[in-house]
Amino acid sequence: MNERFLKQAIELAKANVEQGKGGPFGAVIVKDGQVIAVGTNTVTSSNDPTAHAEVNAVRNACKALDSFNLSGCEIYSSCEPCPMCLSALYWARIDRIYYAADQNDAALGGFDDSFIYKELSLDKSQRAIQSGQFLKSLGKEPFDIWNNKQDKIRY
Repeated sequence: MNERFLKQAIELAKANVEQGKGGPFGAVIVKDGQVIAVGTNTVTSSNDPTAHAEVNAVRNACKALDSFNLSGCEIYSSCEPCPMCLSALYWARIDRIYYAADQNDAALGGFDDSFIYKELSLDKSQRAIQSGQFLKSLGKEPFDIWNNKQDKIRY
């Protein structure tokens, strides 16, 4: 863990609030001791609910490295990643996550994601957003094509 990168993420978060670009979150992605990309929360300025600091940093790092795989990288985040960001970090194959504030601190700031954790633990029929499965056999067809594709790029 390198405090310099974590402090950089915190400074990004503070500047983001001061500039009015979004919530108080910043993230820095590092590979081999070098900053590859940064990201801040731009949810309100971009009208994109997925534009969290970690997701933006992942997008920027993937562009910088010309790869969807961020193995060998670490992320330094001003706050513990929310469930969406954590999922994105797993999909990106980030090696390590370091953060300053935690989800309780975020909740005190008005960013409470505990309801998402609770929703995920519920049976699908009990969740606030109702869902249903339809056309299952047709829905499996794209996976059959994918499974038979010889030149696919696995991720």
